[in-house]
Amino acid sequence: MTGVAPSSTSMSPTGRQVWTRTRGLLLALVILLVAGITLAALQSGDQHGRLDPRSADGLGSRAVAEILKDGGVSTRVVTTLDEATAATDMNTTLLVAMPDLLTDSQQETLRAATATSGGRTVLVSAGAASVETLAPGVRADTPAPVAARAPQCSLPAARRAGDADLGGERYVTKTPGTDACYPSEGLPSLVRIDDSEGGDTVLLGAADILYNDRLDQRGNASLALQLLGSRPHLVWYLPSLTDGSATQDGTDADTDSTFFDLIPSGWLWGTLQLTFAAALAAIWRARRLGPLVTERLPVAIRASESTQGRARLYRKVNARDRAAAALRSATRTRLAPLLGVSAANAHSPEALLPAVSARLTASDRDLTALLFGLAPADDTALVHLADQLDALEREVRTS
Repeated sequence: MTGVAPSSTSMSPTGRQVWTRTRGLLLALVILLVAGITLAALQSGDQHGRLDPRSADGLGSRAVAEILKDGGVSTRVVTTLDEATAATDMNTTLLVAMPDLLTDSQQETLRAATATSGGRTVLVSAGAASVETLAPGVRADTPAPVAARAPQCSLPAARRAGDADLGGERYVTKTPGTDACYPSEGLPSLVRIDDSEGGDTVLLGAADILYNDRLDQRGNASLALQLLGSRPHLVWYLPSLTDGSATQDGTDADTDSTFFDLIPSGWLWGTLQLTFAAALAAIWRARRLGPLVTERLPVAIRASESTQGRARLYRKVNARDRAAAALRSATRTRLAPLLGVSAANAHSPEALLPAVSARLTASDRDLTALLFGLAPADDTALVHLADQLDALEREVRTS
């Protein structure tokens, strides 16, 4: 004899329903993943070798290095502070790319070496984090967009080059004998300052005139070659995070850093945006949970099926307390009109119990425990409670 397979309840979702509910989320995740991979692939090539004289990419600077080489100026790339400071002398131009990446200790060491070298120091995009140390007497103001600008100064290199793509960082200085060129709203984006030992420091607000893809535009090439070719040797310093000098002054400070200090600001902003998006999604989903509305079912469902389905749900979560409460409530509701008790008092022990006791004069059952008692301890006790309630109702009807 074969057993009957248990039928699934109407509450169990089918595979089609699961797919319908989740396909929108899966599609959004796929689109997000593809977009992220595409953007990463597109941007990875653009950022490769940025401001590197060995790179032929659009944002590299190999073109200017090759032209300088043809003019007799040697170019050497260094990535550590020790190499950069050791190379400074009166016959050398030291270009520092992204000086804001240098720590305070590195900036002080670099400034001490360049101030007395007698050579030229070119600081590319030096902002508020480094300019006051590397160029005393100068401070950075709010940046400006890079655009074609006129020299508007007496610096010979700028006057010969003419218009060039300058902008970016803008500088404020009151140092005597300073050349302030290519201004934007009154503040220069190229500044040249004389040093005490015969050398000078050049502040270049943006690196655009050094890029391969912009060197042939306007007077960019002329200005770049004159600024970097005034000495026979050019040392191109690309700060590196692997430089040992970058960690020497941060060892003690790192011990006081909190977990949130070590997280980049981009991740914090990203987390905030995700939290805001999750809150909006929760509000959107919560709007669907309005008041219950009675509506006609599309098909007729037998009462026995609804009862069985609800019973299976109660059994699945071991909700014997709710099942017992439903049985007792239904029994009290049916007993009340048989005993002359109003519907409002059907669930009041003070009104219902005396009426039941009066009808069943010879009963020795604990009616309080039966109609208003505690939840059964197990399924057997729940079945026994149902039988007792049925027996009580039959007895009241026949008495």
